[in-house]
Amino acid sequence: MKSPANIVAALILTAAALPLRLQAQTLHAEDYHHYIQQFAADEHEATGQTPPDEWPWLQANIPLFDSSDKRFEEMYYFRWYAFQKHLVQTKRGTLITEWLPKPEMPDGFFGVLPDAAPFHLNEARWLRNPTIASDDARYWLSPDGDPRKYSTPIAASVRDVTLATGDPKLATDLLPAMVANFKAWDDHLDPAVGLYWQIDTRDAMEKSIGGDGYRTPLNTYQIADANAIAATAALTGDTALQAEFATKAATLHKLMNERLWNPKDQFYEDLSPAADSGIRAQKKFMDPGTQLKLSGTRELIGYIPWEYITPPADYDIAWKQLFDPKGFAGKYGPTTAERRSPRFRFESSDQCTWNGPSWPYADTQTLTALANLLNGPLQPYIAPADYYQLFSNYVLAQHLKLPSGRTIDWIDEDLDADTDEWIAKDMLKAKNKQVGRGNYYNHSGFADPLITGLLGLRPSDDNTVHLHPLLPQGQWTYFALDALPYHGHTLTILYDTTGKHYNQGRGLTLFIDGKKSATRPDLGPLEATLPTGPAK
Repeated sequence: MKSPANIVAALILTAAALPLRLQAQTLHAEDYHHYIQQFAADEHEATGQTPPDEWPWLQANIPLFDSSDKRFEEMYYFRWYAFQKHLVQTKRGTLITEWLPKPEMPDGFFGVLPDAAPFHLNEARWLRNPTIASDDARYWLSPDGDPRKYSTPIAASVRDVTLATGDPKLATDLLPAMVANFKAWDDHLDPAVGLYWQIDTRDAMEKSIGGDGYRTPLNTYQIADANAIAATAALTGDTALQAEFATKAATLHKLMNERLWNPKDQFYEDLSPAADSGIRAQKKFMDPGTQLKLSGTRELIGYIPWEYITPPADYDIAWKQLFDPKGFAGKYGPTTAERRSPRFRFESSDQCTWNGPSWPYADTQTLTALANLLNGPLQPYIAPADYYQLFSNYVLAQHLKLPSGRTIDWIDEDLDADTDEWIAKDMLKAKNKQVGRGNYYNHSGFADPLITGLLGLRPSDDNTVHLHPLLPQGQWTYFALDALPYHGHTLTILYDTTGKHYNQGRGLTLFIDGKKSATRPDLGPLEATLPTGPAK
């Protein structure tokens, strides 16, 4: 097995071999080195461990980000600092772990888990070294991977990678495996109901109020995977496969809207044998004739459909609950269940509960879902200012107060949405066990929702760069995202209210391969056509 130092050295060499066109043109990496130095000092104080020098890898791999809001800027570099700790070298290449890498486990893959794989892949698709995302994606659809250990839209995640790289080969290579994985979920498909049954723990959402049943996550993921398979089949010219999976997606989408939408609560909810009972049936689906009821409780997973599909327009009313004081509102992030539920944060000895605590995992899903909604037709329920507030709360939450009284950047498991206390960490500490379990927990995303939501790059399979920033006018006076790989080219996205900070003109400007390609005097949608052929 290679040592961590050798792994990092290999990754740096791979990134360094990429074309010089990926080097930043506006920002200077050394201007952000101080963040990494501070994170290393904080890590030593928080854990007692002295980390290796992470700066060479970060400098070689990540796009640079600069902002007038230093909270966002600092958190961007912190999340990459935390992310790179989870890269491990295996016989199937570089994989991305959820927990901090431990000595190689019997499976040979450091116990990697698929529940957060969509976040891992969406983050990794913006790295200068493209093999990290492709290795991880290929692993999950290899004979060694187990993508059904948790509900995961792995085909949709593979397609998301290709929408950023512009190269469909990863998806077309994996198309047969994507089809096989989709069909393997048939053992969770109840033909009498037409929906997939799942245990809440296998959605990575244990101790939920709705409990086990026909749940939103797996059904949404299967729709997303069917759509991804159909789109990939179209690229290969397999029109029969395209039609088959387009039909599967449409049929399941219709059934989910009909059976999981509660018109009384105006929300997607769990469908199970007992309303609001937290049933733990531990079955794949219910016996024929079982009376089914919607849970009667709104849970944050009800926003997952907007993450991958387009629900009916009148369902957008569900977003009124996000900042409702009796709904999901929380100073440090949305709660995972509505506060008005009598079972909100019901007592449990388990440190992992989804009955009310805030989870960075769920925050990432909600940010992505809301960005998709706000990139669609105008609706009266929620606005970009709310998206910015949601993201700001997310940044605010990712901290830890040390015994010394210092507060440092931190990412862990679940937290109290009102006090910013990391719940699992506190419970384990009280039990004097596994104190370091959630350190730098890689169970969420940050760079991807910032790039695709707040700054507005909307990945697509066409030859146009689509920008639609959700940052409200007047919040920041400037920002820059530099050396961002996209479709074989390099993007630089600048915003400067005066034109004097970057000296590249006022407003929003897009550079492609160092050339100014589009500009507008304010924040708003912007498009430009990519040059044909590789960048020079």
